Amino acid sequence: MTSSKIEVFTDGACKGNPGPGGWGVFIRGDKEAEFFGGESNTTNNRMELTAIIKALTILKDQDDLIIYTDSKYAIDGISSWIVKWKKNGWKTASKSSVKNADLWLELDELAGDFDIEWVWVKGHSGDPGNERADALANRGVVGD
Repeated sequence: MTSSKIEVFTDGACKGNPGPGGWGVFIRGDKEAEFFGGESNTTNNRMELTAIIKALTILKDQDDLIIYTDSKYAIDGISSWIVKWKKNGWKTASKSSVKNADLWLELDELAGDFDIEWVWVKGHSGDPGNERADALANRGVVGD
């Protein structure tokens, strides 16, 4: 892959919430690559974040990424909420602990090594990259 922007499509899936879940990553650059995996007892939000974390781990030698996700939770969290969470000692505005703080901490650390453009796409709307990531996430669901 070159130093031009790499497109990364991520998605999470869960059969029950919580329940068995999966994550999927589709990377489009000079070449295409697919990755997926899952956990036996998780939530959809955890799988959405895990997909992004896995993508950043895989692309550790790149800098310019466009990450597409259909998760408002992931986009809002990384784009705005995380600043307040860190300032408030990983507490929400209502003073409760931030859910999935372990993953948010990991994502925050990894994302700092990249120049990332975050793009929200509507899920199940026919976007080819998002549909491919969704299919991968469903392949990763443990127990399916």
